[in-house]
This record gives sequence, C-alpha cells and structure tokens, in this order.
Amino acid sequence: LERALARYAWTGEYGRIWIALALGGAAADRPRRGRWLRAAAGVPLTLGLNYGVKRLVRRRRPRLDGIDPTGPVPRSLSFPSAHAATSFAAATQMGALSRPLRAPLLAAAAVMAFSRPYLGVHYPSDVVAGAAVGALIGRLLARLR
Repeated sequence: LERALARYAWTGEYGRIWIALALGGAAADRPRRGRWLRAAAGVPLTLGLNYGVKRLVRRRRPRLDGIDPTGPVPRSLSFPSAHAATSFAAATQMGALSRPLRAPLLAAAAVMAFSRPYLGVHYPSDVVAGAAVGALIGRLLARLR
C-alpha cells in the first residue's frame, strides 16, 4: 500500500495529474474547452495561494519518534497540504463540468489527501486545511463562465 500511495502522491506533485485530466477534458469537450483550460490553470493558481499560506504559517513537517516517513520527505513547509489543496480545487472545478465524474474525482482527491499523513509527510490538520482551501478555490473558479 505504501508503494502504491507513494506513486500516486508523486502524480500529485505540482498538481500534474489534475492538470493532465483537465487538459484531457479540454480535448474531449470542445464546446467547454475554455472552462476545462481554466480548471487546468486553477491548479497552479491554487498551488501559489497555498504556498503563500505556508509561508505565513511556517509549520514544519511531522517528525514522530519511532515512526519514519514512508518515502522522501519534502523540504517545503507543511501547512496546508498542497497535494490536498490542488486535488480538491481541481476535482471541484472539473466535477462542476461533468456531474458523472464528480464523485470519482472527489474520491481521487480524497485518496490523494489521505496519502499525505499515511506516508508521514503531513499532519492530518494540514490535509484538512488543504482540502478546505482547495474546495473553496475550486468552487469560486467553477463559477466563472
């Protein structure tokens, strides 16, 4: 499970999986191509906003005695989780474009968020905050036409 979650989390670095999915949506859904492209652009926007919050809060990554992280620990700050923020922002935006995909996208975002404390690189509160920030940004961006 650790290896599978670590690989999945790797796809979430810089929101690459979400950008790829949004670009796929843009290619497949020509009438709403602009909205799909905005969903792709929302990922780096969310990442930038999330980084600003990290710089303000300055929480270090978890270091728990007797429990080693499963895989490499990012050198960046911990709060809020960028993986959770970008995942929920993208899933919320893309879910607004395709109702049948909404539940699977949100489930994929939840697994991405779960992977972070499971792998030992975030506190659970980092993930909850990141998911909340991402969902809020995703809702706001989804309202743009």
